[in-house]
Amino acid sequence: MSWTFDRSPFLIAGPCMVEGDELMLRVGEALAALSARRRLPICFKASFDKANRSRGGGARGPGLDEGLRALERVRAATGLPILTDIHEAAQAAPAAEVVDILQIPAFLCRQTDLLVAAGRTGKPVNVKKGQWMQPEGMLGAVEKVKGAGSREVAVTERGTFFGYGDLVVDMRSFPRMRAATGVPVIFDATHSVQQPGQGEGGASGGLRHFIPPLIAAAAVSGADGFFLETHPDPARAPSDAATQWPLDQLDALMDRTLDLWARAREAGGA
Repeated sequence: MSWTFDRSPFLIAGPCMVEGDELMLRVGEALAALSARRRLPICFKASFDKANRSRGGGARGPGLDEGLRALERVRAATGLPILTDIHEAAQAAPAAEVVDILQIPAFLCRQTDLLVAAGRTGKPVNVKKGQWMQPEGMLGAVEKVKGAGSREVAVTERGTFFGYGDLVVDMRSFPRMRAATGVPVIFDATHSVQQPGQGEGGASGGLRHFIPPLIAAAAVSGADGFFLETHPDPARAPSDAATQWPLDQLDALMDRTLDLWARAREAGGA
């Protein structure tokens, strides 16, 4: 199954981490239905391991082998392409045997060995921009991945640190990052509203109610695609409970977002 980032607009969505088959399939089936209704390219995402936890006892997911098997089941049941994060160079090859897109977390966007290992698989790679980096700084990450062999590369804006425990999104980042890197730019609407370390027990908190205005602004500011973590019951999600978007509200959010995306381009903006 092939994926290209040159099919704007597109959506990458799914729960933060791999959970049970029932929940994963529920989310996957909802995404497949949205894809068919809007003729929207959608890639299902879930992480087999969330390695960058705030605390040592934080939920991390089932791990590489079990997580990849769960993702395979989602693809078989829904027909959707699959994305997952990798945190170590050794995870790139086995993950690439199963998923369609490899993703590099923001905190690891300058890890040369990881970027090169992802590129060597030849799979499409999405690199999230570090929360401390200027848009133009992502050119180095793109060059590492492309130089190792991947032709399909995208970069993702997920907010910039603003003081302690908060993030802001500079909407100029989309045209600046595209001009600097020459690759499509994605907006991560859920991680951009995180408040790192401000949640219960030291976990990340967040301001979910800011997702609609931010994703609307990104749609008219030049984002080529969108990234949303979504869950049937965000309050009970084992990770990122404060920022995952309710699954039953996803269609309405994306309808508004896609309509704004189209209007901006018809008017000659973005």
